[in-house]
Amino acid sequence: MTFLVAGATGTVGRHVVDQLLGAGLPVRALTRDPGRARLPEGARAVRGDLTDPDSLVPHLEGVVGLHLITFGGDDYAPLDTAPRIVELAERAGVRRVTVLCDFHPGPVEEALAASPLSWTLLHPVEFMANTLDWAGSVVEEGVVREVRTHPSALVHEADIASVAVTALTEDGHGGRAYPLTGPEALTPGERVAVLSRAVGREIALVRTSPEEEAGRLRALGHDEEYIGFAARLAADPPEVGTRPLPTVEEVTGRPARGFAAWAEEHRDAFLGRG
Repeated sequence: MTFLVAGATGTVGRHVVDQLLGAGLPVRALTRDPGRARLPEGARAVRGDLTDPDSLVPHLEGVVGLHLITFGGDDYAPLDTAPRIVELAERAGVRRVTVLCDFHPGPVEEALAASPLSWTLLHPVEFMANTLDWAGSVVEEGVVREVRTHPSALVHEADIASVAVTALTEDGHGGRAYPLTGPEALTPGERVAVLSRAVGREIALVRTSPEEEAGRLRALGHDEEYIGFAARLAADPPEVGTRPLPTVEEVTGRPARGFAAWAEEHRDAFLGRG
């Protein structure tokens, strides 16, 4: 009953590792640099790279559940090695696969759909952890600068992991695609109010223009294609991201965590302590 977790050092992967360990299950945490992984005690960090599928071969031995992401490099390019990864997983006897992905099928989803493996797709609408992008300006200036105005039903990363762990360890989730949200849809202003209560001081919300946001993204090194995508998303978000869904509770049997809980857990980042 060993589980292999790709993206184990990522925002969601760390929670998947931690929750599998908490259930008393052995975990191999796949990472390109085990020496820098800093994983929970009990996790076995193993060196591997999704862009080099044969590097996974020794780590797939005895694995019954595999958690995947849809990219393998720092450029976030689609994982074109997916057919080989799926082939190796099938050959090794893997029974269940979960995939952290968006709503647009890519090579991983396509390879799994063509395989006999039991797969489950996890579609989070927005990570609560994206709020950490505000931490720098909150610490330095006490403000949040935001171009968006629409509500988002953003989801706690631990809840995404809980759905993954449930699908990896229980029957009944094969061939399912789960859209994942939190229990409430909050506007940026409402999120800032929650953060203000968590840190114990008022945080101001400053509305920025689309032109200012484009300039900020350029300064961060994003290309024009991404900047255009971000602008369209800010102006006309998909409806699925703006309304809460009961998926987390339906799959795990536990209510989804609210943003207030996330803010309390991460308050030190907005106080300049982490």
